Amino acid sequence: MSLHRARRRLPLVDALPRSGNRFYDGDRVRERPSPTIAVWEFTLACDQRCSACGPRAGKARPSELTEAEALDVVDQLADMGVGEVSLIGGEAYLRDDVLLVIRRIRERGMKASMVTGGLTLTERRAEALVEAGIEMVSVSIDGLEATHDRLRGTPGGWQRAFDALRHVHRAGARIGANTQINRATHGELVALGERLHHAGVRDWQLFLTIAHGNAADHPELLLQPYMLVEVYEELERVLDLCDARGIRFWPGNNLGYFGPLESRLRRHLNADACYQGCQAGRTGLGIESDGSLKSCPSLGGPANTGGSLREHRLASLWEQAPQLRALSRRTVDDLWGYCRDCYYAETCLAGCTATTEPLFGRPGNNPYCHHRVLELRQRGLRERLVQAERAPDVPFGMGRFELVVEPWADE
Repeated sequence: MSLHRARRRLPLVDALPRSGNRFYDGDRVRERPSPTIAVWEFTLACDQRCSACGPRAGKARPSELTEAEALDVVDQLADMGVGEVSLIGGEAYLRDDVLLVIRRIRERGMKASMVTGGLTLTERRAEALVEAGIEMVSVSIDGLEATHDRLRGTPGGWQRAFDALRHVHRAGARIGANTQINRATHGELVALGERLHHAGVRDWQLFLTIAHGNAADHPELLLQPYMLVEVYEELERVLDLCDARGIRFWPGNNLGYFGPLESRLRRHLNADACYQGCQAGRTGLGIESDGSLKSCPSLGGPANTGGSLREHRLASLWEQAPQLRALSRRTVDDLWGYCRDCYYAETCLAGCTATTEPLFGRPGNNPYCHHRVLELRQRGLRERLVQAERAPDVPFGMGRFELVVEPWADE
């Protein structure tokens, strides 16, 4: 979510005037500001079967929003003051009404962007999306050709992803790329960055693969926390490449956390150039294709779902649903393990909830922290995750992992 929030090029929504803890919107008094971005899983239907897919996309959810309901959601987002709507999936362009929704997003004064696998994003589709008003399309490309095609189960998919970039660029929209970092893609990032540069990409988001959904079925794909030492050495070379090639690097919400690269990782995100805590339920929200509302698009399950837009209005859920408020009200007292006593605890609050909750069944302790890994290494220790329970076969299904602390051993 952070990439799309940071990628805005046009002025969006200014903060509402505030007095105490209340925000004034005309004559209305609200307890907190509106979200600035909505990430909308427009459909769970997909033309790929990716090994690391959190929502286990493939088939549409039962009873996805109708065209009329989707257009009404757009109007509610605009009325709330949302500045950008990012359509994801599944594969958003597989829904026949996606052009109507994009057009309505733009008519209501919001920015429209899309994240796609790009497998069947043809020249004709790209032209239609841009004509409807899409401004930014980010194509998911995970590693070099053989790795990408293996992870996505689509021979030829890597080439078609680059074809999609070319089609969208020629149609007149801005193009970007997003890449998962895992055991398969680690080591290929610099070479991939060169190819993205030659394709005209100027915005690139990287993030660690999260241990939920399909990725939880492939623990051999997941990085171990201690591997972050080598990952960040590679990321330093990636940052050098981005500087040299004019690519803006956008860190996913689960990268960094006060390690030595922090200021370079987040220099495009905020004035302080440092991590400022999980923004789930603060500046953004997630919408599932059946109208379920979440504080973050990468979270799933009843504990993270704050009601249905079929049954309640968006403004009411945003202000009142406890599931949408819980993460924004988290304090240091909700942390545990190493994170509870960390020097950066009050600011970081254990980082990305969508990364930590699938590991242990609750947020508040994050072993995927650069600062933490380096601190433990100085003490001759490292952490290793061992899967104890498999994840259920549901979207964003979470298993359970045990955290083993052991002597550091270079591998």
